[in-house]
Amino acid sequence: MAATTSRTLELLSLLQSHRHWAAHELVDRLGVSERTLRRDVERLRDLGYGIESARGSTGGYRLEAGTGLPPLLLTDDEGVAIAVGLRSQATAALRGAEHTTLSALAKIEQVLPPALRRRIEALQSHAAAGAGGPGSARTGRPSPEIDAELLGLLALGCRDSERLRFTYTDASGEASSRVIEPYRLVPVARRWYLLAWDRQREDWRTFRLDRISEVFPTRVHFEPRPMTDDDARARVEAAVRWRDRSVKVRAIVEMPQAALVEHLGWYGRDVVAVDAEHCAWPLEAEAAESLLMALIWIPRGVRYHVEGPPEVLEQLAEHGQRLAAASARR
Repeated sequence: MAATTSRTLELLSLLQSHRHWAAHELVDRLGVSERTLRRDVERLRDLGYGIESARGSTGGYRLEAGTGLPPLLLTDDEGVAIAVGLRSQATAALRGAEHTTLSALAKIEQVLPPALRRRIEALQSHAAAGAGGPGSARTGRPSPEIDAELLGLLALGCRDSERLRFTYTDASGEASSRVIEPYRLVPVARRWYLLAWDRQREDWRTFRLDRISEVFPTRVHFEPRPMTDDDARARVEAAVRWRDRSVKVRAIVEMPQAALVEHLGWYGRDVVAVDAEHCAWPLEAEAAESLLMALIWIPRGVRYHVEGPPEVLEQLAEHGQRLAAASARR
């Protein structure tokens, strides 16, 4: 009986996902005979589903468009997506739809398992309202796909004030391990961002969700810092604007990481080791002139080279030549 029920639900799922199924396609997908397929179709009709059938070489089955709505067969992610959307509409106080929205939400949530309800509550309470801004729809760039399970896991970390460890890949393609205290999920410019306190850098950081992988809940809880939705959104939008207009390079310094960090102090918080004798110092500024001012802080006599966009490197070289010419003895 369990196998029959499972097969019937799978048939329903297939019928819901496709306008028309040929009989031989359903037989192949379900691994049953045509006679068993006809029995399963009759079971669904007995449950109230209107299913049209057609004979012949192109014959098959399709769900009818009826006035009644039989029970829907939803995956976990589909249930979460529908419930979050209904909650968003309910809290938006859409005139004339309050009663029907809350009624539909109640019906959806009462049949969801507790684990999914927790994910929905976390997403609703710790995902700030979206906004436009740089790189929005006017750019024409497609939005990166975000895994629903990742979104739910990060939301639970925000709600439960639980430290997370994950791998983050920056714009240059370099991956690093991060230990963070998550606060808010913020959609900006058709992308999802996580605002978190980076424990290694001892500062706020904004992470793009499509660059996060290998999330590991540490089961260690933290005391959250005061943070409103408006504050979180403002921080993320400022970070996005900064990244859109900034220039970035990386200085590879012939010096152990610990030594350069000690020399630079707070300004060396992002320095990472390349090997025992070399480290990388990522730099970001509004203009090449500001990068040049930062490079001056590398200790005298220590060799280094700069990696970055060719146009930025050309500007740095030009400024270096000007400095050399200005300081030359006449």
